[in-house]
Amino acid sequence: MSEPASRDAASSQYLTVNLLEEEYGIDILAVREIRGWTPVTRIPQAPHYVLGVLNLRGAIVPVLDLRLRFGLEREEYGPTTVTVIVTVAGRLFGVVVDAVSDVLEVAAEAIRPVPDMGTAVDTEYLKGLTSAGERMVLLLDVDKLLQPQDAQMLEAALPAASDVKAVA
Repeated sequence: MSEPASRDAASSQYLTVNLLEEEYGIDILAVREIRGWTPVTRIPQAPHYVLGVLNLRGAIVPVLDLRLRFGLEREEYGPTTVTVIVTVAGRLFGVVVDAVSDVLEVAAEAIRPVPDMGTAVDTEYLKGLTSAGERMVLLLDVDKLLQPQDAQMLEAALPAASDVKAVA
């Protein structure tokens, strides 16, 4: 086996996105599409971080604000705000981020475990850390962004989503 082939097998690519001054990585294999921010249709009784749903070529896709999901303050959406459409367990959902940076190739041995921060910091959404030059990139576990009970609530509410108004 050639060296490049073995290196490819031991590395992964991550789409890097920004929230405030932090950089996060989303496994590129989970990313389906990157869209500019567009208003969504609100869903009654949804968790505070779920903005609503959007129609993606006939598929109803829940959209969550990653800032709100992580307990950060919501910012006004601007020209760099995007919705990254990801697939988790065969289901599409969108995550709103401040901006998309680039695609980062990460060798498996360059991924460090998430340090134990005690109960002060919730690290359940992270699967590791890596460095890119002088920057630290927090690698997201997209499977954990939407809680199972929230996913079930959204599934039940989706048929009613066509009856509510869009929000900016």
